[in-house]
Amino acid sequence: MFTSTHLLKQRRFLPLFCTQLLNAFNDNLYKNAMVLFVVYSIYNSAEDETNFSAIASAVFILPFFLLSALAGQLADMRDKARIIRTVKAAEIGIMAVGACGLMLALNGVMVTTLALPLLMLALFAMGTHSTFIGPIKYSILPQHLKKDEVLSGTGLVEAGTYVAIMGGTILAGFVSVQAAAVLVIVLACVGFATSQKIPTAPPMGEVERIDYNPISGSIRLIRDTMANREVFYAILAISFFWTIGAVLFIQFPPLAKNVLLASKEVASLMLVVFSIGVAIGSVAINMLLKNQVSAKFSPASVIAMGVMVAALYFVCRGYQADLRTDELMSIGEFIAQPMAWLVVVTLLLIAIFGGMFVVPLYAFLTTKVHPSAASRAVAANNIVNSGAMVIGSVLAGALSAVGIPLAEQLLLSAVMCLMSAWLGAKLFHAEKLAAAELDAQPAAAE
Repeated sequence: MFTSTHLLKQRRFLPLFCTQLLNAFNDNLYKNAMVLFVVYSIYNSAEDETNFSAIASAVFILPFFLLSALAGQLADMRDKARIIRTVKAAEIGIMAVGACGLMLALNGVMVTTLALPLLMLALFAMGTHSTFIGPIKYSILPQHLKKDEVLSGTGLVEAGTYVAIMGGTILAGFVSVQAAAVLVIVLACVGFATSQKIPTAPPMGEVERIDYNPISGSIRLIRDTMANREVFYAILAISFFWTIGAVLFIQFPPLAKNVLLASKEVASLMLVVFSIGVAIGSVAINMLLKNQVSAKFSPASVIAMGVMVAALYFVCRGYQADLRTDELMSIGEFIAQPMAWLVVVTLLLIAIFGGMFVVPLYAFLTTKVHPSAASRAVAANNIVNSGAMVIGSVLAGALSAVGIPLAEQLLLSAVMCLMSAWLGAKLFHAEKLAAAELDAQPAAAE
């Protein structure tokens, strides 16, 4: 059993863990239920469906650009537990709006003039909700956990997030719209209840004036945060990782359809396998590092990830489906194919090594800065990550636009892992320099 699971018995960690897990689950349940319903029940044009998916993604990610700086400042200048409770209370109202939009669309009532705008409004509000929760779920850990527990807590939070993403994604594909509309409100209420048990987490330093200007606040936040050498390389490495992640996530559905000749359920299975793998890697890395926050294994982890991405390319090139009809294969038919398990295992290993790479880097954001600035470090990371994911999405679209086959696109992702490994190595070097400087301080004082 993983040693970090003892934290799940502690009130200083369990309520936070449950609250963020419910948050990620509800986010993905609503988002996927909305997109699946609109794409399959409202639009009949591939172009309209693609445009709606792109707009929905942009609407959800926009708050991270605009409000992460404010979210980070508030989290460092106010009680983090109180902010969580306020945001979770707002989620109940947000989900009520989203549920109303779903029901109106289901019944064909004012679909384009009211139902879809309500769905998008709720989606934007959920993006805002996640923007304010994001910095806190990591930066609160050093306040509630011992120093040698922070990496364990970070790994559990990351693992729980991916398990929740997986659960919300699966459930959205199987429940009715009516059930989804009820569930998102119920889960919001449960999340609000668990947030009431999170211990108080007051500001750790001097309370400064808050800059409400999103542009100047974001620029200043990124500049100040990345002045720290270790945090600078951690943010760059995390962001480049998510650039690769965005490319891979966009490639999965068309890869399943056009290369593996499988249905959308198989595409969902690939996303689920990926989420499970990241969750495993997130917790397993703590066993190797023995609770020490370090980038020691990050370069090797992402190189192994790149090798597995390359292996997936060769598996896809050699893949031949035994089709009885012209219809795309179901999950059962896909699993029965001779090379299907190679696809699944390779994908799982990609995600495991990815989780092992990225989780220690998140711990850098909260342990290598003063506790009073931890939320702002995470917020700065969120801003840069959002930009990186947009770049990854644009890159994936550009590769398809110029006619590069899907399987060959995997090789680009594998090569990009080398850049992540270089950034991980630079971070480990900066980590060793910082440790050497710290060791030299007592000697200089003597």
